[in-house]
Amino acid sequence: MKSRWFFLFFLISGFCSLVYEVIWLRLGMAKFGVTTPMVSIVLSVFMAGLGLGSWGGGKFIRRFDRAPASMPLRLYGLLELLIGISGFAAPATIDAGYRLLRDSGRGLAWGSPVYYVASGAWVAVALLPWCTCMGATFPFAMAAIRRMHGEDSQHSFSYLYLANVLGAILGTLIPAFVLIELLGFRGTLHVASALNFLLAAGVFLVSMGAVSAPASAAERRAPRVLPANGTGILWLLFATGLCSMAMEVIWIREFTVYLGNVVYAFAAILAMYLGATFTGSYIYRSRMQSGDADRGKIAWVMLGLIALLPLLFADPRLPLPELQYTVAGFGYGAIRAGLGVTLFSGVVGFLTPMLVDRWSGGDPDRAGRAYAVNVVGSILGPLVAGFAVLPWAGERWGLCVVALPLFVIGLRMHRSPLYVACVALSVLLAAFTKDYGTKFPHRVELRDYAATVIATGEGMDKRILVNGTGMTVLTPITKVMAHLPLSMLGRPAKNALVICFGMGTTFRSVMSWGIQTTAVELIPSVPKVFGYFHPDGPALLESPLAQMVIDDGRRYLERSPDTYDLIAVDPPPPVSAPTSSLLYSREFYAIIKPHLRPGGIVQVWFPGGDAATLASVARAFRNAFPYVRTFESIAGWGIHFLGRMEPFPEWNGSELAQRIPARAAADLVEWNEGTTPPEMMDNVLSGEKRVSDLIGVDASQPPIGDDRPVNEYFLLRSLR
Repeated sequence: MKSRWFFLFFLISGFCSLVYEVIWLRLGMAKFGVTTPMVSIVLSVFMAGLGLGSWGGGKFIRRFDRAPASMPLRLYGLLELLIGISGFAAPATIDAGYRLLRDSGRGLAWGSPVYYVASGAWVAVALLPWCTCMGATFPFAMAAIRRMHGEDSQHSFSYLYLANVLGAILGTLIPAFVLIELLGFRGTLHVASALNFLLAAGVFLVSMGAVSAPASAAERRAPRVLPANGTGILWLLFATGLCSMAMEVIWIREFTVYLGNVVYAFAAILAMYLGATFTGSYIYRSRMQSGDADRGKIAWVMLGLIALLPLLFADPRLPLPELQYTVAGFGYGAIRAGLGVTLFSGVVGFLTPMLVDRWSGGDPDRAGRAYAVNVVGSILGPLVAGFAVLPWAGERWGLCVVALPLFVIGLRMHRSPLYVACVALSVLLAAFTKDYGTKFPHRVELRDYAATVIATGEGMDKRILVNGTGMTVLTPITKVMAHLPLSMLGRPAKNALVICFGMGTTFRSVMSWGIQTTAVELIPSVPKVFGYFHPDGPALLESPLAQMVIDDGRRYLERSPDTYDLIAVDPPPPVSAPTSSLLYSREFYAIIKPHLRPGGIVQVWFPGGDAATLASVARAFRNAFPYVRTFESIAGWGIHFLGRMEPFPEWNGSELAQRIPARAAADLVEWNEGTTPPEMMDNVLSGEKRVSDLIGVDASQPPIGDDRPVNEYFLLRSLR
């Protein structure tokens, strides 16, 4: 390649594309729900746009085969300019669709499938045009390279692919570890837009000096070499896209238990995947330049075995310490994940550009079609893994199921003793490795499209884990979440809403008041283990006073016309968990307020965090509600935030206890033998804190919001 400009162009383009993908996903979840189907819709639209752009862009650019080199280059620059506009246009369109669905859906009997169809259609309107532009950049740039540098045009896709993946690595790490914490989501989008505008300007400048290679030279140097087995290559591209993206979904479930449930863990897995892909692509380019790029059969033979390596490195018996949520623990988890995923990702990074180069021979149209086929597989992979394989087979056996096509391909590629050895080793891996759940011999384990749920322990030591993260334990703290605000209501309560079901303790305590109680839980399997923790749980769910809803709590409130005397929110731990800020943000409180009946109370549990997070959460809560009271829990950790639109009564513990029905009073002291309800309430009141003091622990922090999730992005301040 005579010019290095294209490498720089696609490095910046890859960076910006990853920024857009990650932040558009987050904006979509904030507006339309943090649910697995919603995540799948956003990612599918993004990938569909890439595939459509790659296919359609290749067909369109054929019209300019004989045009000067400056023409396809300027068309490519125009695409990058349009992509830069998307940083402003896509969020605005998402916001408009959110308001439209909110206003038209509130009060109507919209079922979840209808809402998903409507929201999915709007996401497509908001994102598909821009993603199509992203997909078209490959064939457009390849057309320019073919006109300018005929000698390298046969392998131009792999050249651009290498740069794009390197940019994607930077687009994964820099925003997650630096930019979002400093600038928020929309500020980071604006940085990406500015880079796209600069990139477009650079392309237009280069186009002014672009010189076409002589027609005869271009034809002599870059003849179209078409493969003998073109259909087979397309099937291989489809298979690698499907299997690799399906495995990425499984890897996240497998290794989150070791990396920790924080945004940096997911960024680390994605960066490892992309880094290994870049390395594989770089090796392919190096071997191609040395004339030794056509030895991929061994890679296909070994790919099935390599795909099963995560079984070994996710085995809890592997002698690596488990210290998650600490710097050391994240490092040990990264070792496990890195050893498990990088070799497979590297081989796929080698094979994918090799296959596209072979099938296209440098032709932009054929390259666009080949890449589109790979993208189609990448769309189907996560859907198959998330909604079929994982619920049916789990992480361990699910990985084996996804790897089966790779063994079939290996057999067809090269029947040899090496293949037999790889199959034998794979059988041993599947037979003798164990998954994380085996750490708990006495357990109930359920799986669904959203998570793997484990209920384990005995007596008061029972616990529930979702994807390996402990959600809660049997503690009177969760009882206080119900009894404290209901006793402060000052009148008989009629109904309550519990967001985040967990073990069901708060739901059970609200039910003891004999009022209509609705619980909203994101993970379908969580309510199914209610009886493991509370023997009367299944009967309570059958009560005419109970309603169980599987949905995102925030999304449910958006669509519900109901109002409540109590809304109790217990966000999943840790406080830094991805998307947890959506249940602490000022935007969420704005959604809650219209759903409070006159005199109603909202209770939000804060389990504890660093000073900046505490101050940010407290400021957002105080700004939302004119009357706020905060109490440290009776266990000495965590804060109950209580908000109301009118003053709270100044009652002592005895007066509050008198307002608790007999059945609810018995529930309050169920796990505090020898303690009376008045003593219990006095204990709670003695832990009252002033909200101004909580804000004062770090007064410089802004109120937590959807755009500035202070709790989730904390690396820079922790280093300080």
